[in-house]
Amino acid sequence: MDWPLILADVRANWILYLSMPVVAALIGYVTKLVAIRMMFQPLEFVGKPPLLGWQGIVPRRAATMASIACDLMMERLLKPEDVFDRLDPQRVAAEIRDPLIDVVEDITREVASEYQPGLWETLPEGIKRRVIQRIQKEAPHMVEQIMEDIKSNIHRVFDLKHMVVNALVRDKELLNRVFLEAGHVEFKFIARSGIYFGFAIGCVQAVVWALTHNVWVIPLFGLFTGWFTDWLALKMIFNPKQPVRYFGIFEWQGLFLRRRKQVAARYGELVAQEIVTPQAIIEEILKGPLSDRLFALVQRQVQRTLDEQAGLAKPLVVFAVGTSRYQQMKKAVAEKVMAALPEALGHVEAYAQEAMDLKNLLVTKMQELTEEEFEGLLRPAFQQDEWILIAVGALLGFLVGEVQVHVMLHFAVMPVG
Repeated sequence: MDWPLILADVRANWILYLSMPVVAALIGYVTKLVAIRMMFQPLEFVGKPPLLGWQGIVPRRAATMASIACDLMMERLLKPEDVFDRLDPQRVAAEIRDPLIDVVEDITREVASEYQPGLWETLPEGIKRRVIQRIQKEAPHMVEQIMEDIKSNIHRVFDLKHMVVNALVRDKELLNRVFLEAGHVEFKFIARSGIYFGFAIGCVQAVVWALTHNVWVIPLFGLFTGWFTDWLALKMIFNPKQPVRYFGIFEWQGLFLRRRKQVAARYGELVAQEIVTPQAIIEEILKGPLSDRLFALVQRQVQRTLDEQAGLAKPLVVFAVGTSRYQQMKKAVAEKVMAALPEALGHVEAYAQEAMDLKNLLVTKMQELTEEEFEGLLRPAFQQDEWILIAVGALLGFLVGEVQVHVMLHFAVMPVG
């Protein structure tokens, strides 16, 4: 080994040697930014499917990730009965009493005019008013019974998993925000770690170049820098699960796991504020895939109420409109009640927000997750197709290395002597 010649070369081309760790740090940083960008963008597939193009890993796997998160949520965090048991049926009825009274009057007049127009029109207004008031008086009790039925049959009328998955698949930007805001510290670490790891690798690269002057050293080290820094950064945010001391000097625990209390708090807040909200729950019950079962519950309560209010006069009512028409009338009332429920239940949202207290419920339960459970909640966002991110980082590093070689050849950077 001709050390004087090597030292002379380093002195003569010190700018080149100094640039190697700097360029390697740049490769490490840029490949991390690209990796993070590719995880979340674009929201929809851009290019020519199925292979020529790209869609962010998180948006592309939205349904799978939401399903995994929801399975854990329903198993350990939030069960439908936990939510609805906090609602008082009497308080719900009281909250919608005023809008319900107006709705009942409109429904009563509409149905009476449709199914027995002649009789209804000939009744004195005072009698009409008493009929309406009697039904209005019973309406809050009917709502209480409907709420009791919903609570007793919550798994039959409310699909929490469908609501969460549908919300995140429909709004992929929201899914991105959940991960980006909950893990903003970790993503900054990923980007910055590329600088430090890249710089260290660049120093080794400079030594190897000084010893060999092999043109393949530059692109191969670029490839290694892009691959290794991506792989190591992704590894370090989840591993090790428990704190480990290395070389007796420093201690390390996967960033997400070390910060799981803070991450859990933000994650729970976002889920409660954006996904599992009283408004979304009400909409899922009224319009979701199980809404036909809710209609059956409402129809049963409406029919019971109408039969009770008809009382001794029921045979006369049936005689006046006919058995078939009477059944149709009860079904029509139930349909009109269902149509009016969304607007009426809108008055319950403020109370439901306070009573359910989903934010504190979710945050508290998320912070109780074990390291393994917490990793299972967030890991899918990074695990799905992460090899592609690492491969792209390696390719970018190799290409930058090739550019370096061409620049060196252009300026005829050769060993001295």
